[in-house]
Amino acid sequence: MAIWNRKNTETATPLLDARRAGTEPTNAQWQQAAKDNMFLQFTRHSSFYTAKGEIPIITHADGHHFWDQHGKKYFDGISSLFAVNAGHGRHKLAEAAAKQMKELDYFPLWSHAHKPGIELSERLLSYAPKNLTRVFFTTGGGEANETAWKLAKQYFKMQGKPMKHKVLTRSVAYHGTSHGALSMTGIPAMKKAFEPLVPSTFRVPNTNWYRAQDDFATEEEFALWAADRIEEMILFEDPDTVAAFFMEPVQNSGGCFTAPKVYFDRVREICDKYDVLLVADETIDAFGRTGAMFASNLYGFEPDMLVCAKGMTSAYAPLGALLLAEKLFEPFKHGTNIFPHGYTYSGHPVSCAVALANLDIFDEEDLVGNVQRNQAAFKSTLEKLKDLPIVGDVRGIGYFWAVELVKNKETKETFTDKESEKLLHGILSQRMFEEGLFCRSDDRGDPVVQFAPPLTIGPDQFNEIEQILRGALVHAMKHM
Repeated sequence: MAIWNRKNTETATPLLDARRAGTEPTNAQWQQAAKDNMFLQFTRHSSFYTAKGEIPIITHADGHHFWDQHGKKYFDGISSLFAVNAGHGRHKLAEAAAKQMKELDYFPLWSHAHKPGIELSERLLSYAPKNLTRVFFTTGGGEANETAWKLAKQYFKMQGKPMKHKVLTRSVAYHGTSHGALSMTGIPAMKKAFEPLVPSTFRVPNTNWYRAQDDFATEEEFALWAADRIEEMILFEDPDTVAAFFMEPVQNSGGCFTAPKVYFDRVREICDKYDVLLVADETIDAFGRTGAMFASNLYGFEPDMLVCAKGMTSAYAPLGALLLAEKLFEPFKHGTNIFPHGYTYSGHPVSCAVALANLDIFDEEDLVGNVQRNQAAFKSTLEKLKDLPIVGDVRGIGYFWAVELVKNKETKETFTDKESEKLLHGILSQRMFEEGLFCRSDDRGDPVVQFAPPLTIGPDQFNEIEQILRGALVHAMKHM
């Protein structure tokens, strides 16, 4: 590793000091450098500054495992961040990146195109709902949601409907962290520190069937009720002011909320009735996670726009995309019209090359088929946990599952915020990590533990997940 010039001799530089001494930095030096210099994302830093506090430093990964600085092995039960769908250590993807860097390292998609971007656009649309005909690249899902809202507003202005600018999203749904995407996010606690945000966003019910079973005879009846609340909100706000409805086909935040097909049929009908654009946020749902390349196809509906990212490259390179219907592109075919929006690294040629190689792996190894063949076994293995008093519900689809934790299984009483804090952050997350399982303990709604492992695993790994989680839950019950 190169030795850089020290600019400030008063500042401690443990890594530089080790390099100058001709030695590999020790763990203590790595820790000091991390604590002195880094600002980690979504992180409670206070725990790292106690006497024994250490930042886990991940050093390498392969398949469905990764290792830390002490050589400890972990099962990656959440694909790192719902993203490493093809698993870690794919040399083919590294080789694709290196090859592309040697040919064309970078060029922006501003009035120009490049071959990896062209080919990937065609490839993505070949999997997508047939009404989608154009691809606008970004570097992630949040940026694609931001793009979709901006495009919706400009589109309606160009259609002579300048007041159509509001968006509807679902309760507890997460759509990103930029000001626009965060405004759409239905989690008040995530927004509090950054308000005021972008106005004109409104919330409708999600499809949490577990919490609705006492009030409806069937899930289909509940789903139609939830869909009708969208129409109710459109009418309340005035259809002439509502531009779009954003939804994840399977909602992540809150814990893998699914819905029957009648829900999506009714939502599509409502959006058509009031000229509201339907945006499917498939940042997580796409690329095999739900047992299909796109969840919109799985549930049989055609969105006007579709957001995707994460599994497109299996996170080996940053890339997102907004797929859209031709009607939204049509105004830009004429005159001097442009969409004045984009990002420096949108559709980066290296990322596009990695995505193409990643999708080749999907086809060659039939990863989507592996999910389809094994999802029932994954579900039944996790459902074994229902014999524990703390497990209220197991829900999800494909390789995307949530286990909801309750204080009282009979009444479905949930934990208080203080209790959830202790359960998830004080006990459960730490215990699972100690036992070598990395997954997500989420309290953005009712407390859940989520799993979204690489699409390469099978029944043996399901059993491993269940056994570690079972032990951690039993431990947690004893200490609550």
